[in-house]
Amino acid sequence: MWLPRAAALVFRAMEGSFVYLSFMGNIADSDGFIASLFNIALMQDGFILTHIVSVEILTVVLDGCLALVLMYAIVREKYYRHFIQITLCVCELYGGWMTFSPEWLMGSPNLSTDNWLYFWVYLVFFNSVWVLIPGLLLWQSWVELKKMYHKGTSLEKKFQ
Repeated sequence: MWLPRAAALVFRAMEGSFVYLSFMGNIADSDGFIASLFNIALMQDGFILTHIVSVEILTVVLDGCLALVLMYAIVREKYYRHFIQITLCVCELYGGWMTFSPEWLMGSPNLSTDNWLYFWVYLVFFNSVWVLIPGLLLWQSWVELKKMYHKGTSLEKKFQ
């Protein structure tokens, strides 16, 4: 239950603040802690910044809402819990891929890899978390759906 809560919090706080700062000011000129996390060399390229902001808007709105629905489905033990969980995980993995793959495909000319904080904390650690958590949740849904399937097929065999 803590994973969807953490996801909802991060979508609203971290990524929401990135979208807010992108529309209401300039991230490069901001002095706050949150702005410093996003103040990477990617901000030098207007096209890449626009691409990232467009993916983040979708992430904040869609994934944030899905995380809230998922929390409700878990607490109330709703039948659609794993559908929402799988959808949220796939959206998050897709968003991560679309944020970084264009830069990687161009040879990473705009990524700041010489700064320890940006490389190890932002690029490696934070983005590893956003691959690991959806991966674990996808595995959990796979296992639970497999159990439900086998439980259903064993019941059908009993009644035949």
